[in-house]
Amino acid sequence: MINLFEVRETNQMITQENLDVRTITLGISLLDCISDDVEQLNKNIYEKIIRTAKDLVSCGQEIEREYGIPIVNKRISVTPVSLVGGSACKTPEDFVTIARTLDKAAHEVGVNFLGGYSALVSKGMTSADELLIRSIPEALSVTERVCSSVNVGSTKTGIDMDAVRLLGEIILQTAEKTKEKDSLGCAKLVVFCNAPDDNPFMAGAFHGVTEADAIINVGVSGPGVVKHALSQVRGADFETLCETIKKTAFKVTRVGQLVAQEASKRLGIPFGIIDLSLAPTPAIGDSVADILCEIGVEYAGAPGTTAALALLNDQVKKGGVMASSYVGGLSGAFIPVSEDQGMIDAVEAGALSLEKLEAMTCVCSVGLDMIAIPGDTKASTISGIIADEMAIGMVNQKTTAVRLIPVIGKGVGDTVEFGGLLGHAPVMPVNPFGCENFISRKGRIPAPIHSFKN
Repeated sequence: MINLFEVRETNQMITQENLDVRTITLGISLLDCISDDVEQLNKNIYEKIIRTAKDLVSCGQEIEREYGIPIVNKRISVTPVSLVGGSACKTPEDFVTIARTLDKAAHEVGVNFLGGYSALVSKGMTSADELLIRSIPEALSVTERVCSSVNVGSTKTGIDMDAVRLLGEIILQTAEKTKEKDSLGCAKLVVFCNAPDDNPFMAGAFHGVTEADAIINVGVSGPGVVKHALSQVRGADFETLCETIKKTAFKVTRVGQLVAQEASKRLGIPFGIIDLSLAPTPAIGDSVADILCEIGVEYAGAPGTTAALALLNDQVKKGGVMASSYVGGLSGAFIPVSEDQGMIDAVEAGALSLEKLEAMTCVCSVGLDMIAIPGDTKASTISGIIADEMAIGMVNQKTTAVRLIPVIGKGVGDTVEFGGLLGHAPVMPVNPFGCENFISRKGRIPAPIHSFKN
């Protein structure tokens, strides 16, 4: 039973500590939309999304009003489009027509993002996969709400280095295509290792082929709540610190569980998972970096940061899994630079570098996220950064990702404004030494020995 104290406590979390449900994401399978004809395929896709998601936004708004819980985003994820369009699409331009259809449907139902313009190529690319990847720059430049992702590696299969090499070029092309918006297209493109099938967060969400026809996934967020809780036990020992994080994560996840169950019941669509990630925003007090400072480091990036982040990530998961039977997605702590004011402050203070961020990704949920780099960075250097991050995910049997934004026309010391949840970011320096000879090798990096567990 929920008592009056718990009601007051949750209200305080919402009004004073930035607690929110970051997203309700409706996953929709498009496998039954497949056709040999591009025009018919687009018609099928549009009609299914409209039919399935027509009440998603209004349902979320009703739950917000009735329970007083902010639900920041209502989103859709779909089956990886390279699978859906493989039969009909013979050119990159054919795939772009699907991107336009997805964007039109997203506008029609009122969601802010639609994910799944994706390809899964951890062991190799089909011709459809390659066509979709080559279409990404155009697709992201002519759409507003479509998000794209490519899974290029996994612990079981290794890393497809041909795809890694190609994506270095694709990211630069996307930056160039959207340079009038400070290369914003790259903010909607994620490269993954071990991508989960049920991630509700953008830009990496897609509806995996192992999922049901339609599913409701919810992503919760509460960095401000965790920081406030830790400020009440400042100077306490590690046991107290860990217990505080676990208890707070439990409370935050219960809010998400309530919203997920209500949305599932009202929409008549099965509940999938709760992703209990700490996802920051540019708002003051809604920062993962601030939690690390509360734990005891002067700035994110200072000595001790990786250990503090490992502790935080583990305790969030331990608390969250007790609050829901279906925890999935990414779940843990996000460390995007542009979306976290504390991370921005750390970069500007000189405490946080790209290399330290890479080290931090060994122990947190995702990877190098929303990092602005100079627009003249070489494609091979971008591919090298991707390869490093994919290797961390592959060897450690965890999800890692890269969302780099080479901002055309800007260099180290400049600041880029993306707006909204995407925030702003200082352009960070990149190691100037080359890796062309490594990236130019063809084939794939084999899976690590511990992948062989059959």
